[in-house]
Amino acid sequence: MFQKLNRSITVPARLALLMWVVFFLEITWLIDMSFLGVFPRTLTGLPGIICSPILHGNLWHLSSNTFPLLFLGTTLYFFYERIADQVFFNCYFLTGALVWLLGRPTIHIGASGVIYGLAFFLMFFGFFRKDLVSLFISAIILVMYGGLFYGLLPMQPGVSWESHLIGGIVGFVTAIRYGNPRSKTSRYY
Repeated sequence: MFQKLNRSITVPARLALLMWVVFFLEITWLIDMSFLGVFPRTLTGLPGIICSPILHGNLWHLSSNTFPLLFLGTTLYFFYERIADQVFFNCYFLTGALVWLLGRPTIHIGASGVIYGLAFFLMFFGFFRKDLVSLFISAIILVMYGGLFYGLLPMQPGVSWESHLIGGIVGFVTAIRYGNPRSKTSRYY
């Protein structure tokens, strides 16, 4: 059990550590690396597809992204080890690419798109998969993170609601893809 938990936290912990190291370097060297975020539909914004989840505007932004990333990522890898890499890849890269394609023309940074993708995958996977463990996980995540639905709306200036919305859609579609018991991808569960 401990070894499985240790394996499950590896990917999210490495990403969280990278986020903190980059933030520490920014404040130590007094540089702002947000220029590496997603700036939609520009060549200079393309690196943001990879870089934006590791960049954060301030300590509060970084802190509020760290715990959900660790919890949701570890949950994904612990319970759905066989499909976790594909799901995490979709939530990270597909969300970033779609924000680059569809987002407002401003810099988008932070791991919240990844977090929304993971949360929505975990919330909905059980409803599509229809097994008891997955339904229980979906219910727990819905109770803990149901408030994320408010973040899908453009209510707070300076917040990339597009990353939230697109991450949520990517997580939902990924849950459909892997959760359908009749699909070829469900055998990887």
